[in-house]
Amino acid sequence: MSQHSVSLDKIAFDDWRAIHSWACLPEACRFQPWGPNTEDQTRDFVKAAVEAWSSTPQQRFAHVARFGDDVVGVGELHVRSHTQRQGEISYIVHPRVWGQGVGTGIGRQLLQRGFVELGLHRIFATCDPRNLGSARVLAKLGMTYEGRLRHTAWIRDGWRDSLTFSILEEEWRAEDSE
Repeated sequence: MSQHSVSLDKIAFDDWRAIHSWACLPEACRFQPWGPNTEDQTRDFVKAAVEAWSSTPQQRFAHVARFGDDVVGVGELHVRSHTQRQGEISYIVHPRVWGQGVGTGIGRQLLQRGFVELGLHRIFATCDPRNLGSARVLAKLGMTYEGRLRHTAWIRDGWRDSLTFSILEEEWRAEDSE
């Protein structure tokens, strides 16, 4: 599977079962402040993500990642400030496709949408310092490691720090043209 074969589609309520196939797995949400989800929690997440497409101004753009007909992940772009042109990306991938370029494929498409379609200037992302796979994805996307924020989220095993990465529009354009 190459990252280019991953397609992003606007999330739809009918996607909730596919999303739940990993949102209920402890390993999928190990580094997240949510989960493992019940079916109701996954439905609530999907419902809110679908409704966010209709809000004005729109700040949350949630997509499902497909490989063929298979939903294998979710990617989101959040506009954190329209005025300052700042955004944040996040993604989650089904454990059965970890290490196959899906997260990188999702990230590339979210950055493209943020910079080209929304005209953002800076896009950042965070990850748990123990989540080495996610940190590798963010580096592969050309994002710069900015630092470690302490105790940003309470998760099952205690307070979690966050590593912060970012990319600016001119860096992305240089990366994208290579």
